[in-house]
Amino acid sequence: MRKSAIATLVFVIFVVTGCGSTPVEDTPNRLIYGLTLQVSGIDPHINQSTELGIVLRQVYDTLVYRDPQTNEFVPGLAQSWDISEDGLIYTFHLRQDVTFHDGTPLDAESVRFNLDRVTYSETLSQRARGLLGPLAGYRVVDDYTIELQLSQPYQPLMDGLAQVYLGIASPAALATVNALPGGEEYNRLLYQYHQIGTGPFRFVEYIPGDHITIERYEDYAWGPSFYEMPEENAVDIIEYRFFEDPPTRSVALESGDADIMGELLPTDARGFANSDAVQLDPVAVPGQPLQFYMNTQVAPTDDLAVRQALLYATNRSGIIESVFQGFSPVAWGPVSANSLYYNAGVRGVYDYNPAQATQLLTSSGYADSDGDGILERDGEPLQITVIQPPWGHVPEVMQLLRDQWAAVGIQTVIEPVPGYTGLDEAVSEGNYNLVSFDTFGLEPSYLLDRFLGTSELNWTGYSDSNLDSALLQAVQSTDAEDRRIQYGTAQAIIMQQALILPIRDYVNLNAHRSQVSGLMFDPYGWFPLMNNVAIVPSE
Repeated sequence: MRKSAIATLVFVIFVVTGCGSTPVEDTPNRLIYGLTLQVSGIDPHINQSTELGIVLRQVYDTLVYRDPQTNEFVPGLAQSWDISEDGLIYTFHLRQDVTFHDGTPLDAESVRFNLDRVTYSETLSQRARGLLGPLAGYRVVDDYTIELQLSQPYQPLMDGLAQVYLGIASPAALATVNALPGGEEYNRLLYQYHQIGTGPFRFVEYIPGDHITIERYEDYAWGPSFYEMPEENAVDIIEYRFFEDPPTRSVALESGDADIMGELLPTDARGFANSDAVQLDPVAVPGQPLQFYMNTQVAPTDDLAVRQALLYATNRSGIIESVFQGFSPVAWGPVSANSLYYNAGVRGVYDYNPAQATQLLTSSGYADSDGDGILERDGEPLQITVIQPPWGHVPEVMQLLRDQWAAVGIQTVIEPVPGYTGLDEAVSEGNYNLVSFDTFGLEPSYLLDRFLGTSELNWTGYSDSNLDSALLQAVQSTDAEDRRIQYGTAQAIIMQQALILPIRDYVNLNAHRSQVSGLMFDPYGWFPLMNNVAIVPSE
Protein backbone atom coordinates (compact mmCIF):
# COMPACT_ATOMS: atom_id res chain seq x y z
CA MET A 1 0.00 0.00 0.00
CA ARG A 2 2.81 2.44 0.86
CA LYS A 3 4.65 1.86 -2.45
CA SER A 4 1.37 2.32 -4.30
CA ALA A 5 0.71 5.63 -2.54
CA ILE A 6 4.17 6.96 -3.37
CA ALA A 7 3.85 5.85 -6.98
CA THR A 8 0.56 7.73 -7.27
CA LEU A 9 2.17 10.86 -5.84
CA VAL A 10 5.07 10.61 -8.29
CA PHE A 11 2.55 10.33 -11.15
CA VAL A 12 0.79 13.47 -9.92
CA ILE A 13 3.95 15.57 -9.91
CA PHE A 14 4.83 14.60 -13.47
CA VAL A 15 1.28 15.28 -14.70
CA VAL A 16 1.25 18.71 -13.08
CA THR A 17 4.69 19.54 -14.46
CA GLY A 18 3.52 18.62 -17.92
CA CYS A 19 0.51 20.91 -17.66
CA GLY A 20 2.73 23.94 -17.17
CA SER A 21 2.33 26.76 -14.66
CA THR A 22 0.67 30.12 -14.44
CA PRO A 23 2.65 32.52 -16.62
CA VAL A 24 4.57 35.27 -14.87
CA GLU A 25 3.88 38.85 -15.91
CA ASP A 26 6.23 40.34 -18.47
CA THR A 27 7.68 42.69 -15.86
CA PRO A 28 7.64 40.83 -12.53
CA ASN A 29 8.25 42.83 -9.39
CA ARG A 30 11.65 41.56 -8.23
CA LEU A 31 13.24 42.03 -4.80
CA ILE A 32 16.84 41.31 -3.79
CA TYR A 33 17.30 40.04 -0.23
CA GLY A 34 20.80 39.93 1.25
CA LEU A 35 21.84 36.85 3.23
CA THR A 36 24.91 37.03 5.44
CA LEU A 37 26.21 33.46 5.48
CA GLN A 38 27.06 30.92 2.78
CA VAL A 39 24.91 28.00 3.83
CA SER A 40 26.12 24.40 3.71
CA GLY A 41 22.63 23.18 2.83
CA ILE A 42 19.06 24.48 2.69
CA ASP A 43 16.91 21.44 3.40
CA PRO A 44 14.79 22.41 6.44
CA HIS A 45 14.45 18.80 7.57
CA ILE A 46 18.24 18.36 7.55
CA ASN A 47 19.96 21.71 8.07
CA GLN A 48 19.58 24.25 10.86
CA SER A 49 20.84 27.66 9.73
CA THR A 50 18.74 30.77 10.20
CA GLU A 51 19.59 31.68 6.59
CA LEU A 52 17.63 28.74 5.21
CA GLY A 53 14.69 29.79 7.37
CA ILE A 54 14.79 33.33 5.98
CA VAL A 55 14.20 31.87 2.53
CA LEU A 56 12.05 28.83 3.19
CA ARG A 57 9.58 30.42 5.60
CA GLN A 58 8.07 31.71 2.35
CA VAL A 59 8.03 28.30 0.62
CA TYR A 60 6.57 26.13 3.38
CA ASP A 61 3.56 26.29 5.61
CA THR A 62 3.59 24.61 9.01
CA LEU A 63 0.81 22.85 10.87
CA VAL A 64 0.48 25.85 13.16
CA TYR A 65 1.90 29.37 13.30
CA ARG A 66 2.59 31.86 16.06
CA ASP A 67 0.89 35.20 15.54
CA PRO A 68 3.63 37.90 15.31
CA GLN A 69 1.62 40.30 17.47
CA THR A 70 0.41 38.00 20.24
CA ASN A 71 2.76 34.98 20.06
CA GLU A 72 -0.38 32.83 20.29
CA PHE A 73 -0.73 29.71 18.16
CA VAL A 74 -3.03 30.14 15.16
CA PRO A 75 -4.10 27.67 12.47
CA GLY A 76 -1.77 26.87 9.61
CA LEU A 77 -2.16 23.70 7.60
CA ALA A 78 -4.04 22.39 10.62
CA GLN A 79 -7.33 24.23 11.03
CA SER A 80 -7.74 22.93 14.59
CA TRP A 81 -6.11 20.59 17.09
CA ASP A 82 -6.81 18.72 20.31
CA ILE A 83 -4.41 17.87 23.13
CA SER A 84 -5.21 15.06 25.56
CA GLU A 85 -5.44 15.89 29.26
CA ASP A 86 -2.27 13.94 30.00
CA GLY A 87 -0.38 15.88 27.32
CA LEU A 88 0.63 12.73 25.42
CA ILE A 89 -1.66 12.83 22.36
CA TYR A 90 -1.83 15.71 19.88
CA THR A 91 -4.48 15.41 17.17
CA PHE A 92 -4.39 17.77 14.18
CA HIS A 93 -7.33 18.34 11.84
CA LEU A 94 -6.03 19.51 8.47
CA ARG A 95 -7.47 21.99 6.02
CA GLN A 96 -9.07 20.28 3.04
CA ASP A 97 -8.41 22.97 0.41
CA VAL A 98 -4.60 22.95 0.27
CA THR A 99 -2.43 21.82 -2.64
CA PHE A 100 1.32 21.72 -2.91
CA HIS A 101 2.99 23.78 -5.61
CA ASP A 102 3.17 20.65 -7.79
CA GLY A 103 -0.58 20.10 -7.58
CA THR A 104 -0.46 17.30 -5.02
CA PRO A 105 -3.31 17.68 -2.50
CA LEU A 106 -2.39 17.96 1.16
CA ASP A 107 -3.75 15.20 3.38
CA ALA A 108 -2.79 13.33 6.52
CA GLU A 109 -0.61 10.92 4.54
CA SER A 110 1.43 13.91 3.37
CA VAL A 111 2.17 14.87 6.96
CA ARG A 112 3.01 11.26 7.79
CA PHE A 113 5.52 11.07 4.94
CA ASN A 114 7.21 14.22 6.28
CA LEU A 115 7.40 12.80 9.80
CA ASP A 116 8.84 9.59 8.36
CA ARG A 117 11.62 11.60 6.77
CA VAL A 118 12.39 13.86 9.72
CA THR A 119 12.60 10.96 12.16
CA TYR A 120 14.52 8.63 9.82
CA SER A 121 18.01 8.03 11.22
CA GLU A 122 19.73 8.46 7.84
CA THR A 123 18.21 11.92 7.40
CA LEU A 124 20.65 13.13 10.09
CA SER A 125 18.37 15.99 11.05
CA GLN A 126 20.25 18.78 12.81
CA ARG A 127 17.22 20.61 14.20
CA ALA A 128 13.83 19.38 12.96
CA ARG A 129 13.94 16.05 14.81
CA GLY A 130 14.84 17.76 18.07
CA LEU A 131 11.83 20.06 17.78
CA LEU A 132 9.58 16.99 18.01
CA GLY A 133 10.89 16.16 21.49
CA PRO A 134 9.91 12.74 22.87
CA LEU A 135 7.82 11.78 19.83
CA ALA A 136 7.03 8.07 20.22
CA GLY A 137 4.79 7.55 17.21
CA TYR A 138 2.16 8.96 14.89
CA ARG A 139 -0.75 7.64 12.87
CA VAL A 140 -3.21 8.71 10.21
CA VAL A 141 -6.68 8.76 11.76
CA ASP A 142 -8.52 9.64 8.55
CA ASP A 143 -7.83 11.53 5.32
CA TYR A 144 -7.44 14.86 7.09
CA THR A 145 -6.56 13.93 10.66
CA ILE A 146 -3.18 12.90 12.04
CA GLU A 147 -2.27 11.98 15.60
CA LEU A 148 1.12 12.48 17.27
CA GLN A 149 1.97 10.38 20.33
CA LEU A 150 4.56 11.37 22.95
CA SER A 151 6.31 9.11 25.43
CA GLN A 152 6.06 11.87 28.04
CA PRO A 153 4.47 15.33 28.15
CA TYR A 154 6.42 17.89 26.15
CA GLN A 155 4.84 21.34 26.07
CA PRO A 156 7.32 22.84 23.54
CA LEU A 157 5.97 20.52 20.82
CA MET A 158 3.54 23.11 19.48
CA ASP A 159 6.34 25.66 19.32
CA GLY A 160 8.44 23.22 17.33
CA LEU A 161 5.62 22.50 14.90
CA ALA A 162 5.32 26.24 14.21
CA GLN A 163 8.92 26.51 13.00
CA VAL A 164 9.99 26.35 9.37
CA TYR A 165 12.27 23.37 10.05
CA LEU A 166 9.09 21.30 10.29
CA GLY A 167 7.55 22.79 7.14
CA ILE A 168 5.48 20.25 5.20
CA ALA A 169 7.02 19.20 1.87
CA SER A 170 5.32 17.54 -1.07
CA PRO A 171 5.69 13.75 -0.72
CA ALA A 172 5.61 13.49 -4.50
CA ALA A 173 8.61 15.81 -4.76
CA LEU A 174 10.42 13.89 -2.03
CA ALA A 175 9.70 10.61 -3.79
CA THR A 176 11.03 11.76 -7.17
CA VAL A 177 14.49 12.36 -5.68
CA ASN A 178 14.46 9.27 -3.41
CA ALA A 179 14.18 11.43 -0.29
CA LEU A 180 11.56 9.26 1.44
CA PRO A 181 12.65 6.44 3.75
CA GLY A 182 12.03 2.92 2.54
CA GLY A 183 13.43 3.26 -0.95
CA GLU A 184 16.35 1.22 -2.23
CA GLU A 185 18.67 4.23 -2.51
CA TYR A 186 17.74 6.90 0.02
CA ASN A 187 19.15 10.27 -1.08
CA ARG A 188 19.20 12.87 1.70
CA LEU A 189 20.87 15.70 -0.23
CA LEU A 190 19.16 16.07 -3.62
CA TYR A 191 15.82 17.42 -2.43
CA GLN A 192 17.31 20.77 -1.38
CA TYR A 193 17.54 21.64 -5.10
CA HIS A 194 13.95 20.60 -5.90
CA GLN A 195 11.85 21.81 -2.97
CA ILE A 196 8.06 22.00 -3.12
CA GLY A 197 5.85 23.27 -0.33
CA THR A 198 2.48 24.95 0.10
CA GLY A 199 3.61 28.48 1.04
CA PRO A 200 2.97 31.85 -0.64
CA PHE A 201 6.13 31.49 -2.74
CA ARG A 202 7.45 28.52 -4.66
CA PHE A 203 11.03 27.40 -5.00
CA VAL A 204 12.76 28.16 -8.33
CA GLU A 205 16.45 27.40 -7.93
CA TYR A 206 19.39 27.17 -5.57
CA ILE A 207 22.88 27.85 -6.94
CA PRO A 208 25.26 27.20 -4.01
CA GLY A 209 27.45 30.16 -3.21
CA ASP A 210 25.55 32.44 -5.57
CA HIS A 211 21.81 32.78 -5.07
CA ILE A 212 18.44 31.26 -4.20
CA THR A 213 15.33 32.30 -6.14
CA ILE A 214 11.66 31.92 -5.26
CA GLU A 215 8.53 33.25 -6.99
CA ARG A 216 5.01 33.99 -5.84
CA TYR A 217 2.52 31.11 -5.99
CA GLU A 218 -0.55 32.76 -7.49
CA ASP A 219 -3.01 30.12 -6.25
CA TYR A 220 -2.09 30.56 -2.58
CA ALA A 221 -5.32 30.93 -0.61
CA TRP A 222 -4.85 29.27 2.80
CA GLY A 223 -2.33 31.33 4.72
CA PRO A 224 -2.48 32.14 8.44
CA SER A 225 -4.66 34.97 9.68
CA PHE A 226 -1.88 37.57 9.64
CA TYR A 227 -1.01 37.06 5.95
CA GLU A 228 -2.34 39.88 3.76
CA MET A 229 -1.56 40.42 0.08
CA PRO A 230 -0.56 44.01 -0.74
CA GLU A 231 -3.15 45.83 -2.84
CA GLU A 232 -0.46 46.85 -5.32
CA ASN A 233 3.23 46.33 -6.07
CA ALA A 234 3.30 42.91 -4.40
CA VAL A 235 6.64 41.17 -4.77
CA ASP A 236 6.60 38.52 -7.52
CA ILE A 237 10.16 37.21 -7.39
CA ILE A 238 12.69 37.21 -4.55
CA GLU A 239 16.35 36.58 -5.24
CA TYR A 240 18.51 35.89 -2.20
CA ARG A 241 22.19 36.75 -2.59
CA PHE A 242 25.05 36.17 -0.19
CA PHE A 243 26.98 39.03 1.44
CA GLU A 244 29.41 37.32 3.80
CA ASP A 245 31.76 40.30 4.11
CA PRO A 246 29.98 42.57 6.62
CA PRO A 247 31.12 45.94 5.17
CA THR A 248 29.59 45.04 1.78
CA ARG A 249 26.08 44.83 3.23
CA SER A 250 25.50 48.53 3.79
CA VAL A 251 27.16 49.32 0.46
CA ALA A 252 24.74 46.97 -1.31
CA LEU A 253 21.77 48.70 0.34
CA GLU A 254 22.99 52.17 -0.53
CA SER A 255 23.72 51.25 -4.14
CA GLY A 256 20.48 49.36 -4.69
CA ASP A 257 22.20 45.99 -5.15
CA ALA A 258 20.01 44.75 -2.29
CA ASP A 259 16.56 45.83 -1.17
CA ILE A 260 16.57 44.14 2.26
CA MET A 261 19.59 43.18 4.36
CA GLY A 262 20.06 41.56 7.74
CA GLU A 263 22.90 41.60 10.28
CA LEU A 264 24.35 44.97 9.40
CA LEU A 265 27.44 46.09 11.23
CA PRO A 266 26.30 48.23 14.17
CA THR A 267 28.43 51.13 12.96
CA ASP A 268 26.80 50.95 9.52
CA ALA A 269 23.34 50.68 11.06
CA ARG A 270 24.02 53.81 13.09
CA GLY A 271 24.90 55.56 9.83
CA PHE A 272 21.44 54.82 8.43
CA ALA A 273 19.64 56.35 11.42
CA ASN A 274 18.74 59.53 9.51
CA SER A 275 18.72 58.14 5.99
CA ASP A 276 15.83 58.80 3.59
CA ALA A 277 16.88 55.99 1.26
CA VAL A 278 17.31 53.21 3.83
CA GLN A 279 15.10 52.39 6.83
CA LEU A 280 16.38 50.45 9.83
CA ASP A 281 14.40 47.44 11.11
CA PRO A 282 16.08 46.26 14.33
CA VAL A 283 14.41 43.05 15.51
CA ALA A 284 14.95 41.59 18.98
CA VAL A 285 15.66 37.86 18.68
CA PRO A 286 14.38 35.61 21.48
CA GLY A 287 16.56 32.81 22.74
CA GLN A 288 19.96 32.68 24.36
CA PRO A 289 22.05 35.85 24.45
CA LEU A 290 25.55 36.15 23.12
CA GLN A 291 27.17 34.20 25.92
CA PHE A 292 30.05 32.01 27.00
CA TYR A 293 29.56 28.64 28.66
CA MET A 294 31.98 28.08 31.57
CA ASN A 295 33.54 24.63 31.88
CA THR A 296 33.19 23.47 35.49
CA GLN A 297 35.34 20.39 34.88
CA VAL A 298 38.63 22.15 34.06
CA ALA A 299 40.74 24.42 36.28
CA PRO A 300 40.54 27.25 37.05
CA THR A 301 36.83 27.52 36.11
CA ASP A 302 36.09 24.48 38.24
CA ASP A 303 36.23 27.04 41.07
CA LEU A 304 32.94 28.92 41.58
CA ALA A 305 34.84 31.97 42.85
CA VAL A 306 36.78 32.20 39.58
CA ARG A 307 33.61 31.92 37.51
CA GLN A 308 31.93 34.62 39.57
CA ALA A 309 35.02 36.82 39.34
CA LEU A 310 34.92 36.61 35.54
CA LEU A 311 31.34 37.87 35.63
CA TYR A 312 32.12 40.75 37.97
CA ALA A 313 35.19 41.70 35.92
CA THR A 314 33.15 42.05 32.72
CA ASN A 315 31.93 45.52 31.74
CA ARG A 316 29.00 44.46 29.57
CA SER A 317 27.62 47.97 29.17
CA GLY A 318 30.98 49.12 27.85
CA ILE A 319 31.08 46.23 25.38
CA ILE A 320 27.59 47.01 24.12
CA GLU A 321 28.39 50.66 23.57
CA SER A 322 31.70 49.89 21.85
CA VAL A 323 30.89 46.83 19.73
CA PHE A 324 27.13 47.08 19.31
CA GLN A 325 26.69 50.86 19.24
CA GLY A 326 24.04 50.61 21.94
CA PHE A 327 21.58 48.67 19.79
CA SER A 328 21.54 45.61 22.07
CA PRO A 329 20.42 45.41 25.71
CA VAL A 330 22.70 43.94 28.37
CA ALA A 331 22.10 40.22 28.93
CA TRP A 332 21.86 39.06 32.53
CA GLY A 333 21.01 35.38 32.22
CA PRO A 334 20.67 32.37 29.91
CA VAL A 335 17.39 33.58 28.36
CA SER A 336 16.89 36.88 26.55
CA ALA A 337 14.44 39.35 28.03
CA ASN A 338 11.95 39.02 25.14
CA SER A 339 11.71 35.23 25.47
CA LEU A 340 8.83 33.38 27.05
CA TYR A 341 9.33 32.57 30.75
CA TYR A 342 12.16 35.08 31.22
CA ASN A 343 13.15 35.43 34.87
CA ALA A 344 13.59 39.15 35.52
CA GLY A 345 15.10 38.29 38.90
CA VAL A 346 18.50 37.69 37.31
CA ARG A 347 18.64 41.29 36.10
CA GLY A 348 21.47 43.24 37.70
CA VAL A 349 23.14 40.17 39.20
CA TYR A 350 26.92 40.27 38.66
CA ASP A 351 26.90 43.91 37.61
CA TYR A 352 30.35 45.26 36.74
CA ASN A 353 32.41 45.34 39.94
CA PRO A 354 36.15 44.71 39.45
CA ALA A 355 36.80 45.22 43.17
CA GLN A 356 34.42 42.35 43.95
CA ALA A 357 36.19 40.23 41.33
CA THR A 358 39.54 40.91 43.00
CA GLN A 359 38.15 40.08 46.43
CA LEU A 360 36.78 36.73 45.21
CA LEU A 361 40.09 35.78 43.61
CA THR A 362 42.07 36.83 46.69
CA SER A 363 39.80 34.80 48.96
CA SER A 364 40.35 31.83 46.66
CA GLY A 365 44.12 32.03 47.18
CA TYR A 366 45.27 34.02 44.15
CA ALA A 367 47.92 36.74 44.43
CA ASP A 368 50.39 38.54 42.18
CA SER A 369 53.57 37.36 43.89
CA ASP A 370 56.02 38.47 41.20
CA GLY A 371 54.47 41.81 40.25
CA ASP A 372 53.85 40.94 36.58
CA GLY A 373 50.16 41.82 36.77
CA ILE A 374 49.03 38.18 36.51
CA LEU A 375 47.64 36.41 39.56
CA GLU A 376 49.02 33.03 40.59
CA ARG A 377 48.10 30.25 42.96
CA ASP A 378 50.48 27.44 43.91
CA GLY A 379 52.92 28.74 41.31
CA GLU A 380 50.40 28.52 38.46
CA PRO A 381 49.21 31.68 36.67
CA LEU A 382 45.49 32.38 36.53
CA GLN A 383 44.98 31.62 32.86
CA ILE A 384 41.68 31.23 30.99
CA THR A 385 41.38 29.45 27.62
CA VAL A 386 38.47 30.61 25.45
CA ILE A 387 37.18 28.93 22.26
CA GLN A 388 36.21 31.73 19.88
CA PRO A 389 33.86 31.10 16.91
CA PRO A 390 33.79 33.72 14.13
CA TRP A 391 30.14 34.80 14.30
CA GLY A 392 28.02 37.17 16.37
CA HIS A 393 30.85 39.70 16.87
CA VAL A 394 32.49 37.25 19.27
CA PRO A 395 36.05 38.13 18.09
CA GLU A 396 35.50 41.84 18.79
CA VAL A 397 33.94 41.05 22.15
CA MET A 398 36.86 38.83 23.10
CA GLN A 399 39.38 41.60 22.52
CA LEU A 400 37.59 43.74 25.09
CA LEU A 401 37.11 40.85 27.52
CA ARG A 402 40.80 40.05 27.42
CA ASP A 403 41.64 43.62 28.43
CA GLN A 404 38.96 43.78 31.12
CA TRP A 405 40.04 40.51 32.68
CA ALA A 406 43.71 41.50 32.53
CA ALA A 407 42.83 44.49 34.70
CA VAL A 408 42.07 42.10 37.59
CA GLY A 409 45.03 39.81 36.92
CA ILE A 410 43.48 37.16 34.64
CA GLN A 411 45.45 36.02 31.60
CA THR A 412 43.44 34.97 28.54
CA VAL A 413 44.35 32.56 25.75
CA ILE A 414 42.04 32.84 22.73
CA GLU A 415 41.62 29.83 20.45
CA PRO A 416 39.74 30.79 17.26
CA VAL A 417 37.77 28.11 15.40
CA PRO A 418 36.58 28.54 11.79
CA GLY A 419 32.99 27.34 12.13
CA TYR A 420 30.59 24.75 13.53
CA THR A 421 32.80 21.77 12.72
CA GLY A 422 35.86 23.31 14.34
CA LEU A 423 33.78 24.36 17.32
CA ASP A 424 32.47 20.83 17.89
CA GLU A 425 35.96 19.38 17.59
CA ALA A 426 37.44 21.86 20.07
CA VAL A 427 34.65 21.26 22.57
CA SER A 428 34.97 17.48 22.28
CA GLU A 429 38.63 17.74 23.29
CA GLY A 430 37.51 19.44 26.51
CA ASN A 431 40.54 21.68 26.94
CA TYR A 432 38.73 24.96 27.41
CA ASN A 433 37.42 27.18 30.17
CA LEU A 434 34.93 29.22 28.18
CA VAL A 435 33.23 28.66 24.82
CA SER A 436 30.82 30.92 23.02
CA PHE A 437 27.65 29.42 21.60
CA ASP A 438 23.95 30.22 21.63
CA THR A 439 20.72 29.09 20.10
CA PHE A 440 17.49 30.89 19.40
CA GLY A 441 13.84 30.29 20.15
CA LEU A 442 10.81 31.82 21.80
CA GLU A 443 10.26 28.77 24.01
CA PRO A 444 13.36 28.24 26.24
CA SER A 445 13.29 24.45 25.99
CA TYR A 446 16.87 24.70 24.71
CA LEU A 447 17.91 25.04 28.36
CA LEU A 448 17.14 21.34 28.79
CA ASP A 449 19.62 20.37 26.07
CA ARG A 450 22.30 22.76 27.28
CA PHE A 451 22.15 22.33 31.07
CA LEU A 452 20.69 18.91 31.86
CA GLY A 453 23.42 17.03 33.69
CA THR A 454 23.35 14.02 31.35
CA SER A 455 23.06 15.96 28.08
CA GLU A 456 25.86 15.64 25.52
CA LEU A 457 25.34 19.33 24.76
CA ASN A 458 25.97 20.39 28.36
CA TRP A 459 29.28 22.12 27.67
CA THR A 460 29.52 23.38 31.26
CA GLY A 461 29.86 19.84 32.62
CA TYR A 462 27.79 20.91 35.62
CA SER A 463 25.32 18.44 37.11
CA ASP A 464 22.79 19.19 39.83
CA SER A 465 19.60 17.33 40.68
CA ASN A 466 17.70 20.52 41.50
CA LEU A 467 18.56 22.05 38.14
CA ASP A 468 17.71 18.82 36.31
CA SER A 469 14.36 18.63 38.08
CA ALA A 470 13.44 22.22 37.20
CA LEU A 471 14.41 21.76 33.54
CA LEU A 472 12.45 18.54 33.14
CA GLN A 473 9.39 19.87 34.93
CA ALA A 474 9.46 23.02 32.79
CA VAL A 475 9.02 21.10 29.54
CA GLN A 476 6.67 18.42 30.90
CA SER A 477 4.21 20.40 33.01
CA THR A 478 0.83 21.17 31.47
CA ASP A 479 0.32 24.09 33.86
CA ALA A 480 1.58 27.42 32.48
CA GLU A 481 2.25 28.94 35.90
CA ASP A 482 4.21 25.90 37.01
CA ARG A 483 6.28 26.08 33.83
CA ARG A 484 7.05 29.75 34.54
CA ILE A 485 8.19 28.87 38.05
CA GLN A 486 10.36 25.97 36.91
CA TYR A 487 12.00 27.91 34.08
CA GLY A 488 12.62 30.76 36.51
CA THR A 489 14.21 28.37 39.00
CA ALA A 490 16.48 26.95 36.32
CA GLN A 491 17.64 30.42 35.25
CA ALA A 492 18.35 31.37 38.87
CA ILE A 493 20.44 28.24 39.50
CA ILE A 494 22.40 28.73 36.29
CA MET A 495 23.39 32.23 37.36
CA GLN A 496 23.95 31.36 41.04
CA GLN A 497 26.46 28.77 39.87
CA ALA A 498 27.91 31.18 37.29
CA LEU A 499 27.62 28.61 34.50
CA ILE A 500 27.55 31.22 31.77
CA LEU A 501 28.85 34.69 31.05
CA PRO A 502 26.02 36.50 29.21
CA ILE A 503 26.94 39.59 27.20
CA ARG A 504 24.03 40.97 25.17
CA ASP A 505 20.57 40.01 24.03
CA TYR A 506 20.51 39.56 20.29
CA VAL A 507 19.13 42.25 18.02
CA ASN A 508 19.16 41.54 14.29
CA LEU A 509 20.02 44.81 12.57
CA ASN A 510 17.90 44.60 9.44
CA ALA A 511 17.35 47.42 7.01
CA HIS A 512 15.42 47.94 3.79
CA ARG A 513 15.31 50.48 1.02
CA SER A 514 12.49 53.01 1.19
CA GLN A 515 10.72 51.46 -1.81
CA VAL A 516 9.94 48.40 0.34
CA SER A 517 6.84 48.28 2.55
CA GLY A 518 4.95 45.72 4.61
CA LEU A 519 8.04 44.00 6.02
CA MET A 520 7.50 42.16 9.29
CA PHE A 521 9.15 39.25 11.05
CA ASP A 522 7.76 36.19 12.74
CA PRO A 523 8.02 35.88 16.55
CA TYR A 524 11.33 34.03 16.30
CA GLY A 525 13.02 37.24 15.14
CA TRP A 526 15.03 36.00 12.18
CA PHE A 527 12.41 35.10 9.61
CA PRO A 528 10.62 37.74 7.50
CA LEU A 529 7.07 37.13 6.29
CA MET A 530 7.40 38.15 2.66
CA ASN A 531 3.79 37.51 1.63
CA ASN A 532 2.85 40.98 2.87
CA VAL A 533 5.78 42.82 1.26
CA ALA A 534 5.45 45.28 -1.62
CA ILE A 535 8.17 47.10 -3.54
CA VAL A 536 7.71 50.10 -5.79
CA PRO A 537 9.36 49.21 -9.13
CA SER A 538 12.32 51.29 -10.25
CA GLU A 539 11.52 53.61 -13.12
